Amino acid sequence: MTIAVDFDGTIVRHRYPAIGEEIPFAVSTLKMLTEERHRLILWTVREGKLLDDAVEWCRQRGLEFYAINRDFPEEDISRNAHFTRKLKVDLWIDDRNIGGLPDWGTIYRIIHERKTLEEILTEELNPLVQTQKMRKRPWWKVW
Repeated sequence: MTIAVDFDGTIVRHRYPAIGEEIPFAVSTLKMLTEERHRLILWTVREGKLLDDAVEWCRQRGLEFYAINRDFPEEDISRNAHFTRKLKVDLWIDDRNIGGLPDWGTIYRIIHERKTLEEILTEELNPLVQTQKMRKRPWWKVW
C-alpha cells in the first residue's frame, strides 16, 4: 500500500515553522509500516530548509520515506508541465481528517488489519459485537 503522511500535526505536534515534539508512537508505527513493505510518502507543505529539517528529524529517528512531496523518488517535478501536488496513493494520514487524527495504534490497526475506523470503533465500544462474532463450542467439545 502507498501511504501519504503529513508531518506537522500528524508525526509531530503543531509548532510550525519549528518542529514540535513527536506525537506518541508516530515514528515507531511508521517504521513498523515500512517494515511491512508499505511505501510511505512524506506529504507536507514544508519546503526548502524547513522541509530539509523535517526530513532530517525523521532520519535521526530511523524513519525513511519512499518519496517526499512526490509520487516516486525519481519524479522530476521541474520538468513536468502537468505536475500536481495531489499524490496517487492508497491512503492519507493527516491531522486534517474529518474527526481529527486517530491515535497511532488505531491507525496501525486500520492499515494492518485492513479494517475501517467504524469497524474498529464498533469493536472497541461494543463488547457484545465481539461475543456475538465468537462461535460457541458445542457442549460435547468442552475440553
